[in-house]
Amino acid sequence: MELKIINNSSEFHPVIDVIYQGDPNHIKHLESDIDAVFDRSHKKFKRGDAQRWVLYENSKPIGRIAAFYEDKNGKRFGGWGFFECINHDDAAKKLILEAENWLKQHNAEKILAPVNFGSRDAYWGLLISSTTYPSYQENYQPAYYQKWFEELGYGLEIEQTTYELVEKDFNIERFSKIAERTMGNAQYRFEILDYSKLDQFAADFVTVYNKAWTFHEDFEPLEVDEILKRFKSMKPAVIPEMIVFAYHEQEPIGFHVNILELNSIFKDFGGKLTLWNKMRFLLSKGKIDRCRGVVFGIIPEYHNKGVEAGMIMKSYEGAKKIEKIKSIELAWIGDFNPKMLSMLSSLGAKLTKTHHTYSKIFS
Repeated sequence: MELKIINNSSEFHPVIDVIYQGDPNHIKHLESDIDAVFDRSHKKFKRGDAQRWVLYENSKPIGRIAAFYEDKNGKRFGGWGFFECINHDDAAKKLILEAENWLKQHNAEKILAPVNFGSRDAYWGLLISSTTYPSYQENYQPAYYQKWFEELGYGLEIEQTTYELVEKDFNIERFSKIAERTMGNAQYRFEILDYSKLDQFAADFVTVYNKAWTFHEDFEPLEVDEILKRFKSMKPAVIPEMIVFAYHEQEPIGFHVNILELNSIFKDFGGKLTLWNKMRFLLSKGKIDRCRGVVFGIIPEYHNKGVEAGMIMKSYEGAKKIEKIKSIELAWIGDFNPKMLSMLSSLGAKLTKTHHTYSKIFS
């Protein structure tokens, strides 16, 4: 076996076709999305670095991995991800240990895996169980990966769960009553995204995020320009009625962001966003009947005041207006958020996927 450092995507992407050949449940990530993660013009490369490897046997690719570190708040955070490998113990351990050694050389004391060199809402965690197809930018992996993590000393850091809510299961009576506490109170209001006022909504998003996420160890404040760019890039997947902002008097206090679940269309693209596939997307996106909740945030002092229920009810009202939406997927609910897990259960949402984020501390 030959392990090779690579600096281009033309060698990185083909590994996927080897690992998932014949797997009917696999949906290939858009290659352009993966390329963007390793675009060195991104600001994360100003405070960190990444390295990629592909493992070959008899000149044929049999595995790949990427390692990265980033400096935040005076700490160095390390991780590896985009790991894929044939079912071969020696090959897998060769890849993982190479990533670990690189991270040790760059003074990372703790690493998370499998994670993304970027936001937590994409390519994050190892798939443990699933009852539905993988969603857009969501990790899907063979079951045999898990043993390698545990054999190499990785322990569970976060359990991430995904739930799906369909109208027939929605406990609307209970949530209508809870939501009345805020929706019927003139001090609170709930607004849907308006792209003509995008600058203001982006600023409101940043205000809430920077107050709601400070408890995370790797928290780094968002900037308005960054989220503006994100909102603009995801516009083709946006139904404004499904993106809700909550306010107390004039202060932004929460948001609930849902987008169209794109993999129902992207599953036929083979990872290529060609001009023809872009046209196919535009012609077909009106048929998508599923939304995916990608981020849900509330300023801590407004927890348990009915704001959560108010935003969900506002989203539900939006979905009712758009008759094609049949279900909403609520993704990336960490086990550090038991109140959200309890609320989802009371909503009538059903558990559909579990991912694990692992960690390892170097001695």
